[in-house]
Amino acid sequence: MAVKHFDIIIIGAGPAGLTAGIYAARSGLNTLILEEKFAGGMLAEAPFIENYPGLQDGLSGLELASRMEAQAKTFGVHINSPEKAVFLELKRKEKAVKTKKNIYNASAVLLALGCEYRQLNIPGEKEFRGKGVSFCATCDGPFFKKKRVLVVGGGNSAATTAIHLSNLASDVQIVHRRDELRADHVFVKELRKRNVDIILNAVPKEIQGDTMVRSVILEDIKTGERRHVEVDGIFVQIGEKPHSEIAKDAGVATDGEGFIVVDERQQTNIRGVYAAGDVTNRPIKQVGTAVGQAIIAAVKAFEYLKNLTPIDDL
Repeated sequence: MAVKHFDIIIIGAGPAGLTAGIYAARSGLNTLILEEKFAGGMLAEAPFIENYPGLQDGLSGLELASRMEAQAKTFGVHINSPEKAVFLELKRKEKAVKTKKNIYNASAVLLALGCEYRQLNIPGEKEFRGKGVSFCATCDGPFFKKKRVLVVGGGNSAATTAIHLSNLASDVQIVHRRDELRADHVFVKELRKRNVDIILNAVPKEIQGDTMVRSVILEDIKTGERRHVEVDGIFVQIGEKPHSEIAKDAGVATDGEGFIVVDERQQTNIRGVYAAGDVTNRPIKQVGTAVGQAIIAAVKAFEYLKNLTPIDDL
């Protein structure tokens, strides 16, 4: 198996990976992006994007992802898709990335592995995704103005989602499987202040609808009793699972939830290895934040490769 050489290898072709590719290639770096599925990542699944700067009229996530991919290719980025990285050797100066097809070497690696939303895995969740089932209130909340919504979860993300939606929806409920919310007291207090209906000791068992979500079946954990709740939207907020396993196996430090730990320059604990986007421990998982992190990571990787004094140290 022949070894192919690049200046920088980016793993993942979501918004972070594609942005990093654009900046790296524009800087003159021979750049490779490896993507196990298709360019765009979770962005490509978004039915509509209207909160990204410059997209006044909005467009689908797939279209935005396609534009990013085309732009990266315009600057000479090599995008191998589908091609999954299966093993990383990162602790040497010349890093190695192995796939089932090839072995690649580079002096810098940028991890844009992304993450996935933890799902309920109940009937109707998959069928109605983008049709009333959402995992991102910031992205999709405006589509539920004056409508009835249910938030699933009991932590801070669920509570803040319900608070955010209370500014938009006509009726907001939050359901949690335990007998009290895990969210910080200040958030619980705010939920009650906003008259958000808190349903405890219950779990969703099925999402129902026609072309859109119309109702959800909730089951009382203690009694087993089930009831229909009419809703227009369901926001699942039970956490995210980062795709960091391959990086962790290679010695990259992660936090308690598996997110890659980075500093303000997007550097990991291994010299020459950077990370950006949803897989990092940075807060707010959005296209805009992924893009911003990727720009920093690509610029810092360029400085590292060229032995330049960091721009922010001048």
